[in-house]
Amino acid sequence: MALPWGLDRSAARFLHWARTLRREIAVVYLAARDPRVPWHAKLVAAAVAAYALSPIDLIPDFIPIIGHLDDVIIIPLGLWLAIRLIPPAVLAEIRARVGAEQASLPQNRAAAAVIIALWLAGILAAALIAIRWLHG
Repeated sequence: MALPWGLDRSAARFLHWARTLRREIAVVYLAARDPRVPWHAKLVAAAVAAYALSPIDLIPDFIPIIGHLDDVIIIPLGLWLAIRLIPPAVLAEIRARVGAEQASLPQNRAAAAVIIALWLAGILAAALIAIRWLHG
């Protein structure tokens, strides 16, 4: 069976997985705003959606291998946890809504600011440790 654009089966499965992740990010994004979702599930869903939608990663992508591992590990694990915490009936309704509308997802500038703040705090901590070590 010829696949589109000459893709083999593993590439087609990967593309399907990537589309599923994008849809699930939209699901947890909407679940974080739904009043029927418990607060702890909202917290996890909001954190996962914010990280996934942030234009800045915790580990920048230009760092070889490790830069992409955070996207490949953190986002799917976060989605898995968030989805397990969302009530099944609410999850089914939101999934149906996302499938029907193909909800567009905004970029999350607040999450980017938090990640920048974490990087700055790490740099400051490293500088303080280096100064203490040099004057130690």
